[in-house]
Amino acid sequence: MVHAMVFLFILVTQVSAYRVCPKCGKTKVPYPLSTDDNCGDPRYRIYCNDGGLEFMSAQGFYYKILSINPKTNKLVVKPPSIEADTCYSSDLDQGGLSLDESLPFNISTRNTVMLFNCSDNILLSPLNCSSSSFCREFEESGEGCGCRGTLCCHFLKDSAMTSHRIRVRVGGCTAYTCVVDKQADESIESWNFGIELQWLPPF
Repeated sequence: MVHAMVFLFILVTQVSAYRVCPKCGKTKVPYPLSTDDNCGDPRYRIYCNDGGLEFMSAQGFYYKILSINPKTNKLVVKPPSIEADTCYSSDLDQGGLSLDESLPFNISTRNTVMLFNCSDNILLSPLNCSSSSFCREFEESGEGCGCRGTLCCHFLKDSAMTSHRIRVRVGGCTAYTCVVDKQADESIESWNFGIELQWLPPF
């Protein structure tokens, strides 16, 4: 009898551990993502705020989740806004996007990052800071107009770089945006603005 009760307890615990979280507004929350201590896997925590899903950085800055693809273990968050009449990203005080390296999320290699209002030191890097850089097109757009005429660069976030950070700072570059799966011949109207994050599947 005791053994049966122990088995039943373990079974119930396992089932509850794999419980899918309820929708956030109209958006499904696929396992292992978790919006509550009682569903999903707590290591994959995201947040349901005012009917919308958000991802929290290591510094506590919230990024709106634009889409989730459970088949590829990926989600896309909205890049920080660039404040009107400035060339400062809204997460500049946090140093940009930084992920907790103890958690199973990282920045995918399909992100083209554009940096703005950079110091001359960036010219020593291998980034594309030429007049043909994609960032020049963004500068001519509505949100990017505050960065027009600044030193800007772009790069593909590849596997040789840290997969847990996009850095901005005063004295370096003060603003950034990001496009997922950018194609060389795409016009800015077709750009998929976002930062793609991927997660490791649960063990």
